[in-house]
Amino acid sequence: MNWLTNFVKPKLKAFVSKRNDVPADLWQNCPNCGNIMHHKDMYENFHICNSCDYHFRMPVEKRIEMIFGKESFHELQLDKIEDDPLNFEDTKKYSDRLNEYRKKIQRNDAFILGKAKINNNKIIAGFMNFDFMGGSMGRAVGGGIVKGALEATSEKCPYVLFTCSGGARMQEGIVSLMQMPRTVAAIELLNDKNIPYIAILTDPTTGGVTASFAMLADITIAEKGSTIGFAGKRVIQDTIREELPINFQKAEYLQDHGMIDIVVHRKELKKTISNILNHICNS
Repeated sequence: MNWLTNFVKPKLKAFVSKRNDVPADLWQNCPNCGNIMHHKDMYENFHICNSCDYHFRMPVEKRIEMIFGKESFHELQLDKIEDDPLNFEDTKKYSDRLNEYRKKIQRNDAFILGKAKINNNKIIAGFMNFDFMGGSMGRAVGGGIVKGALEATSEKCPYVLFTCSGGARMQEGIVSLMQMPRTVAAIELLNDKNIPYIAILTDPTTGGVTASFAMLADITIAEKGSTIGFAGKRVIQDTIREELPINFQKAEYLQDHGMIDIVVHRKELKKTISNILNHICNS
C-alpha cells in the first residue's frame, strides 16, 4: 500500500476542494482605506465602509429595499422592444451579450420602474441597474424612463429617478444616443404638467445620462462621494492640458460649484427624500 498515494493525496484534494468552494465575494476590500469587510457586515451597513465611511456601489435590489422596504414597491412591467436593432457584433454578438446578462442578473435590461410610497406620499420610482452592462442607456432604458414620466403624469405624483450608469450603450449606436433627446422630452412633459421630478445621482453617473435627464431635475441629490460627469477626468486633462483638482467630478465638488443641490450620506437618503416629498406634496 502506497501511503502517500492512497491516504495523503486524497486528503489534500479534499482540502483544496473545500477552499475552492469559498465564495469569491465573501470579503470586500475598501479601496479608500484598505479595511476588509465581511459580506454580511457590508450588507448590514448599507455597503458603507465601517472604518472610513466610503460608499461602495450598492446593488439595486438592496437600494430598493433600503428606500421602500419589501412591501411598498410594486414593480411595473416595461414595454417589450426589439433587442438588437443594428445586429451589432464586436468580440461577440450583442444579442448573446444580452442573453448572458439576463441569465446572470435575472432581469431583461438595466432599468427598474415601480410605484411606491414614502410616508404615504405616492411616487413613481425608477432605478438604473449598474450590474446589467454598467447601467448603460439603450432603447429599453430610455423607454423605461419615458414610461415612468408618463406614469407620473397620469398618477399626478412625483417622479423619483436613481441614476447609476456609465452612459450610452455603444452596441446600439445612434439608437442609444437618441435616448438623450427622448428622455429630455419626457422630463419636459413633467415640467409642462407641473409634476415634480427628483434625481438621485449615485456612483457612477456619467456620459449621456449626465448629459440628458440626470441633470434636469427640480431637485438634484447626490450620494456622498459619487463620481458624476460627462467625459472621464483623464480625457479632460489631456484635452485642456491642465491638472484638475483631486476631487474633480465628485459629488461634493459639484455641489460647491452649483451643479447639485444636496449631497447626502446613504443612511440619510430615505429621510432626505421623505422630507422633500412632504414639503412638495403637502404644501
